[in-house]
Amino acid sequence: MTRVFGDWFFADHTQAVCAVLTRAGYRALFVGGCVRNALLGVPVTDIDIATDARPETVMALAEAAGLKAVPTGFDHGTVTVVAGHLPHEVTTFRRDVETFGRRAVVAFADSPEEDARRRDFTMNAIYATPEGAVIDPLGGLADLAARRVRFIDDADARIREDFLRILRFFRFHAWYGDAEAGLDPDGLAAAAANSAGIETLSKERIGAEIRKLLAAPDPAPSVAAMAAAGVLARTLPGADPRALPVLVALEQAQGLPPDPVRRLATLGGEAPAKRLRLSKAEARRLERLTGAAGQMAGAAELAYRLGPDMARDAVLLRSAALGQPLSGDLASELARGTAARFPLSAADLMPGFDGPALGAALKRLEADWVASGFRLSAAELIARARQG
Repeated sequence: MTRVFGDWFFADHTQAVCAVLTRAGYRALFVGGCVRNALLGVPVTDIDIATDARPETVMALAEAAGLKAVPTGFDHGTVTVVAGHLPHEVTTFRRDVETFGRRAVVAFADSPEEDARRRDFTMNAIYATPEGAVIDPLGGLADLAARRVRFIDDADARIREDFLRILRFFRFHAWYGDAEAGLDPDGLAAAAANSAGIETLSKERIGAEIRKLLAAPDPAPSVAAMAAAGVLARTLPGADPRALPVLVALEQAQGLPPDPVRRLATLGGEAPAKRLRLSKAEARRLERLTGAAGQMAGAAELAYRLGPDMARDAVLLRSAALGQPLSGDLASELARGTAARFPLSAADLMPGFDGPALGAALKRLEADWVASGFRLSAAELIARARQG
């Protein structure tokens, strides 16, 4: 029998939440990402528990046990139970009655089999008891083992319930799919057929999904599939995915972690900050990165003017766009530029220069100094200033 294990699973506070339900005769089943990630051996960040207890019962049982219970989605059956300072999302088994995109009319159900049918992917419809025994009503284990992201039942129907599932399909493939096997053909066809539905989604929801997608270790195959299916053009018109795999390879060679903003810069597109509702800090960084990557200055000069991180990213973006490997020792060039200090100050040129002429002279001499590879001395620069 397949079983779920992990430090999170055996934590006293998490088991205590389950015990609140099971001691009263109700079921408590872990479900979704915590089960999926535990089976894959990757970190678990969110703990979801499904139960046949109604939300008002969950509230009453938790409070009677001295646990904080918050009705975060009470009308849809969700209560957040806080134990050990960690939130546990406890949701009553549900089934869809009607769906209207993101909104749905749901009815409470009594079994995980019914509950599973309303989820998106089979790998997200795997349950586990508090003892760790796995319940797999829809064949999610086989799909998880094959790293196959597959919609539950009819892919077209699942997408029409919530068009964000199109983007989730590509994001989940980037994180959990088999890149060599490619995307599930039924899911890909349904995503392409329903791509116009993306335009009904809020920019905040789209942006959140794209950030998560671009944070995957290697999102390039998924993004290429998005482009082929017409989804990328709906999400970020004008974006070009061709340089992304080159950038990912360069990042990996440099030992750099994934960076969604850096990767977004290489995709380009029309008004990405607006379309994806980037934060002000993200938008500023994206603009600076794009501008820096368009300069022909070397790594050392970029590091001197922009700092080592911005310079490094600009060089990576430029190399990816040109499809070329990095030239020279990037780390030493960045270090050299970062350590460089312009040897002149305004006082060194006074009283021979003042006002606008002083500023122009300093700017010209700094350009000469940078062009020399930061080698010209203060005396040599002052001599040049006197020569005009």
